[in-house]
Amino acid sequence: MRAWLRQHRAALRDALAHVRRAKGSFCLNLLVIAIALALPVAGVTLGQNLQPVTRNLAVEPAISVFLTVDTPRTAASALAPLLRGILQANHSRGQVTFVAREAALRSLQEKNGVAEALDALGANPLPDAYVVSLESFDSTAAAGVLDPIVAQMTALPGVEQVQVDSAWVRRLAAMLHVLRVGLMLLVATLAVVVVAVAFNTIRLQVMTQHEEIGVARLVGATDRFIYRPFYYTGALLGVCAGAVALAGVALALQPLNQAIGEFARLYASPFRLLPLDPIGSFAVLAASTVLGLTGSALSVRRHLAQPE
Repeated sequence: MRAWLRQHRAALRDALAHVRRAKGSFCLNLLVIAIALALPVAGVTLGQNLQPVTRNLAVEPAISVFLTVDTPRTAASALAPLLRGILQANHSRGQVTFVAREAALRSLQEKNGVAEALDALGANPLPDAYVVSLESFDSTAAAGVLDPIVAQMTALPGVEQVQVDSAWVRRLAAMLHVLRVGLMLLVATLAVVVVAVAFNTIRLQVMTQHEEIGVARLVGATDRFIYRPFYYTGALLGVCAGAVALAGVALALQPLNQAIGEFARLYASPFRLLPLDPIGSFAVLAASTVLGLTGSALSVRRHLAQPE
C-alpha cells in the first residue's frame, strides 16, 4: 500500500512539474476547457434557479366542473368520490374541492362592479361546482392525460360543463422539455470538446517528453509508471477548468442579479440568481475531472500503446 501511494505521489509531482514548465500552454488549454464548461454550468445554474418558478407556473392545472342549476345538493355531494375515482383511473393525483353556489355568489359580490348586477338578478344564477386541482406536468405526454379526464367528467350525471385550460399547460410542458433536451445536447457536445482538448494537450506533452519516455522504457519502466503522470495532468486540467468555470459563472451572476433585481421589484418579487449549491458544484468538478482524465487516457493509449 505504501509503495502504491509513493508511486502516485511521484506521478502527481511529475504532473505538477510539467505544469510549471509549460504554464502558458496549460493555462491556455485550461481557459478553452473552462469556456466550454461555462455554458452547461450556466445552463444548470439557471435551471436550478428557475425550478421553483416553473413549479409555481406549471402548478396544479385546475379543472372546473359546473353542475346544472337544478342539481340537488345531495346529488352534487355524491359526485366527489366519482371525480376522485376518475383521477385514480387515469393515474393522476389531485385535490377535489366542492364550491357551493352560495360561496361562489359571496365571492362575486365582494368584487367591485359585480354586486349591483347580481342584486338586479334576484335569485342566485350560479350552480354548484367542483374545482379539481391536479399536480403539475413536466412533459407533454403527462399533460395529455387531461383529455380523457375531461371527457369522463363531462359524462357524469348532473354535470353541465367542464372547463379546463390545457393548452398553456401543454405549451409550458413542451417548452420545459425542449430546454432540458437542448441542455443535454449542449452538455454532450461540449463534453466531446473537453475530451478533445485534453487529448491534444496530452499529445503535445507526449511529444515534448518523447526522448524521456524512450529512456524510461530502456531502463525497464512499466507502462503504468509512464502513463500515470499523464493521467494526473489530464485530471488536473479538468478539475482546474471546472473550478474556473464555476467561478466565472458565479461572477457573471452579479451584474445579472442587478438587472433582474430591478425587474423583479416591479412585481414585488425577491427573485435572484444563486450559484450552484455544494452538491452541484462537486458534481461539476467531478464531471470535468472525469472528462480530462478520459481525454488523457485516450491520448496516452493512442500515442504510447506500442513500445518503441
